[in-house]
Amino acid sequence: MSALTVDHGPADGRDWDDLVRIWDRTDGPEGSRVEIIEGIVTVSPPPANNHNSIAWKIQRALTRSLPEDWGIYQTLGVAVPSRSGLYIPDLVVVPEAALREPGNYIPAAAAELIVEITSPSNAGHDRISKPAGYAQAGVPLYLLVDGHAPAGPTVTVFGEPAGDVYRVHTAVKAGEDVRLPAPFELTLETADFPLD
Repeated sequence: MSALTVDHGPADGRDWDDLVRIWDRTDGPEGSRVEIIEGIVTVSPPPANNHNSIAWKIQRALTRSLPEDWGIYQTLGVAVPSRSGLYIPDLVVVPEAALREPGNYIPAAAAELIVEITSPSNAGHDRISKPAGYAQAGVPLYLLVDGHAPAGPTVTVFGEPAGDVYRVHTAVKAGEDVRLPAPFELTLETADFPLD
C-alpha cells in the first residue's frame, strides 16, 4: 500500500500555519501516519509487523543508555517549517522538557536522535526528504534502517549535520553491529532485525 496525497501546500513557509491546520484535521485509518513532506500532507498505512519489531528492538537498546530526563517516542510529530515538513519518525529521542510546550509536535531541533525504518511506500522520503529536513534543523544523529536499499538491507548512522546534509558516521549491512556515538555510546546489534 502506498501513501495517499491529501493536499498540497506552499513550499515557501509563509503558509506554515495553514499546512499544520490541514495536517491536524486530516484523519487517517487507525495506526496510519499523517505527515507533511515537502509541503504535501500525506497519509501512510500503519507499519508492518517487522517494522514495529525493529522499532521495539532499537527502543529497548536505547532505553539502557538514556539520561533519566530523556524519552523515546514513536508517535511524536517533529516539525521542520523551513522545509514545509512535519514528520512522524519511527523513534525520536528527546529531552522530556521539549514536550512541555502545548501542541502535538515539537521543533526538530529539540531531538537528539531520530530513527527511521523504511517501508516500500516511504523509502525515498526516509533516504532523502526527511534527512535533509532533520539535518537542516540540526538534529545531531539520524539512524536509518533501510530494509529496502537497492544493494540489500543496510543500517546507517548519520551525524555532523551541515546545511541539509549529514556526514555518514557508520554504514553496515543489516545483521552487523552498528555503533551509536556520544551521547549514546551504544553498540546496536542488528542480527535479529526481521528485514525482508
